[in-house]
Amino acid sequence: MATGWRADAPASIVVFLVALPLCLGIALASGAPLFAGVISGIVGGIVVGSLSGSPLMVSGPAAGLTAIVVSAIATLGSFPAFLAAVVVAGGVQLALCGLRAGVIGYYFPSSVIRGMLASIGLILILKQVPHAVGWDKDYEGDESFVQPDGDTTFTAIDHALHAIEPGAALIALASLALLVLWDKTALKRLKLLPGPLVAVLTGVSINLAFSLVESTWTLGATHLVQLPIASDASTFLSFFTLPDFSALTRPETWKIALTLGVVASLETLLSLEATDRMDAHKRESPANRELFAQGAGNMLSGLIGGLPLTGVIVRSAANVDAGAQTKLSAILHGVLLVLAAVTIPGLLNHIPLASLAAILLYTGFKLAHPRILKAMWGQGWKQFIPFAATIVAILVTDLLVGISVGIAVAFAFILLDEVRFDCFTVTSPPGAVLKRVQLQEQVSFLNKASLAKLLASLKPGERLEIDGSRCRVIHRDVLEHMADFRLQASERGIDLRLVGIDLPPPPPAH
Repeated sequence: MATGWRADAPASIVVFLVALPLCLGIALASGAPLFAGVISGIVGGIVVGSLSGSPLMVSGPAAGLTAIVVSAIATLGSFPAFLAAVVVAGGVQLALCGLRAGVIGYYFPSSVIRGMLASIGLILILKQVPHAVGWDKDYEGDESFVQPDGDTTFTAIDHALHAIEPGAALIALASLALLVLWDKTALKRLKLLPGPLVAVLTGVSINLAFSLVESTWTLGATHLVQLPIASDASTFLSFFTLPDFSALTRPETWKIALTLGVVASLETLLSLEATDRMDAHKRESPANRELFAQGAGNMLSGLIGGLPLTGVIVRSAANVDAGAQTKLSAILHGVLLVLAAVTIPGLLNHIPLASLAAILLYTGFKLAHPRILKAMWGQGWKQFIPFAATIVAILVTDLLVGISVGIAVAFAFILLDEVRFDCFTVTSPPGAVLKRVQLQEQVSFLNKASLAKLLASLKPGERLEIDGSRCRVIHRDVLEHMADFRLQASERGIDLRLVGIDLPPPPPAH
């Protein structure tokens, strides 16, 4: 395996090729200037990549924020006013870093994170099929089930398969075949020449050949990358927009900023956890440092006319799949975005979306490989059901809603375990005159039912000792139930002894 820059430089090219159309597509869907997506991609690569502690995660504009951005621009009335909210959103993330809120990431169940990765793989496959056959009506990078054009993921595929562009389909098949061969043959030893780059060059060459013979299979501009081209330096500088800070006098600006800061932080923490899962070296990235990096990145992006950014799992997955080893890959991909936007935008506009779709199809298959499903099934239904619920929920809604459903299902199983299992251990031998039970270290309100069942089973004349000396926490509901039972015990002739348990005083009479 290549190490150092020999691994990171080729990987950065792959991430750059994937990121460019995603940046443009998300900007288009957000109702923002196209170059705003490129700006946030550059900031996400160079600035966030440099400040981040993650060796593999790549940041940039996120599809999950498009609905918020569209609504925010409409509410505030202009893109410059929205940029002021982005700057403040970065400040919110810095505040979250100061509050050590990164710890939230440790509470995402592993089954849900694995479900998230598998669902992203399936989304990549389903969303890229239309692009692979030349149906480019939905923007590149859309992850939601219901698309802005009114179609769903499945109806878009149906429309696409009834309106196939032969040139796009051929380019996609050729690119996909080349990617598979590159991984399965000795070609993969060419570490400095990544397969995805060759696939893209092949797609460009095929489309050029179509145009030279004036074939009807030649792909038009709508099926190619469309990076804005500046005729001179002043035009290029006009692509950058300054924020309108007068918008900060409006309460809705602060509300939007808070929403952006919190949602972007959640998406980032989810992506960070998922990226760490993909790391072959199992490195653990510092979550609070990531919040700091994202906050600084969003403040700068807002100041120079970029979209809000987060850690993005699609780009990160492509980065891992391409063999990246350190954060140099993410930084270099940002540098490549700068160089491309300044020097060769015209050349990049010859890249077929079908070739890029092939790269994402291949990445998606690796994320959602059948062996992952088999492995999760082998871990038992308590792991498999939250995993499957996360996949289905993300596929038919979006990332944050799907993750919320997955977490709810996972926690439901945890709660069921708490309710079903006793909170105590019987320490006395069978048939002993005095029955002794030892409480667990923590007794929650969910354990009240099992303890109530034990107390209710006692008959007149029986003796019970409950030892809570090892308990760190006993929920007040449980203590109150024991206090109520102790009042009844003497009347029923039951000898109840409590060790290391301080019962609360009885509530005031009404």
